[in-house]
Amino acid sequence: MTKTRALSALLIAACLTMTACGTRNDGKTPPDPALQQNEETNELPRAMNSDPLTAPIAGPPLPVGSRWMPASEYTPKESNFDAELRGTYRPDDKDPKERVPNIIERGRLIVGVDQSHNLLSYRDAATGELRGFEVEIAHEIAEDIFGDRDRVDFRFLQSADRTRALANGTVDIVIRTMTITPDREKEIAFSQPYMITDTRMLVLTSSGITSVEQTSGRTLCAVEGSTALDKIPDFAPNSNLLITKSWGDCLMSLQLGQTNAVVVDDTLLSGMMAQDPYSSIVGETLATESYGIGVRKPDQHFDSRGLIRQVNSTLDRIQEDGTWRSLFDEWFGPYLPVPTLPEPKYIDEGRRGDNDDEEQS
Repeated sequence: MTKTRALSALLIAACLTMTACGTRNDGKTPPDPALQQNEETNELPRAMNSDPLTAPIAGPPLPVGSRWMPASEYTPKESNFDAELRGTYRPDDKDPKERVPNIIERGRLIVGVDQSHNLLSYRDAATGELRGFEVEIAHEIAEDIFGDRDRVDFRFLQSADRTRALANGTVDIVIRTMTITPDREKEIAFSQPYMITDTRMLVLTSSGITSVEQTSGRTLCAVEGSTALDKIPDFAPNSNLLITKSWGDCLMSLQLGQTNAVVVDDTLLSGMMAQDPYSSIVGETLATESYGIGVRKPDQHFDSRGLIRQVNSTLDRIQEDGTWRSLFDEWFGPYLPVPTLPEPKYIDEGRRGDNDDEEQS
């Protein structure tokens, strides 16, 4: 009798689970305010659309800290993408003891990274170690400073916290998919580019979505503080936005049917596709961007020019000796063509105004 009851309970639980998980939200939210996301419970509203690509149901709670809105109601934090970039500081012939004496004295380089960007910077579930393309770049910089690639301390940062972590001295540098933009150059300094990326979309292969033109009325996911988020209203003004705290949340939302596509650089999308064989990178290139290593901007209280030169020296070295290409092939070879990094744009330090950051308040 006991076994029969136990079996019945298991069958009921299985049925409930299948009912809850067997269908997919279509990523569209109805205009009726009564059906909008509950701010207290963070529950996803019931989708009322009859989109043939997906099945409308009431979905599970949205990721913690996320928010949904029409793209037309989102105001981009950055809009000056086409302005001319200022550039970076050219490496000199000094050694690390002259360039970065404080870091040498401390004995460790402190680097801000992510811990969940698969292929770029992530924690290996089997070993607990940080791995990825950006982690290896950090080790190369430490090697050139100390002669020991392991003298690195990593700090985990959210996208929105990168600039603040540099300003308050929490980290020396940030290597975390940080796009070089004119607006960001007003707040921090950048190295020369270490990666070129194309912004595209990740979708479930079964969705049938192949172009951004098919996203009208659908939901696109991007992370708070990302340049991808700021650009979505331009190329998909009639879409909806699911704004999350991490790209891992976007991938999970795609798998749960809470969003129809994840929009971001193809390096990040490659890491997601490697985790989910039922997903595909699709559509035209929506933007091309350069990642740079973030450094605190020089001012009257802190001269970071030596550190910027040191970082650029390493980036020059790994391109010249083939290390950069080996790292790219190791991490992205199966997913992306090899990009051609642009020639660095160096600040003309002979011009007044280009070399006086340290004199500004």
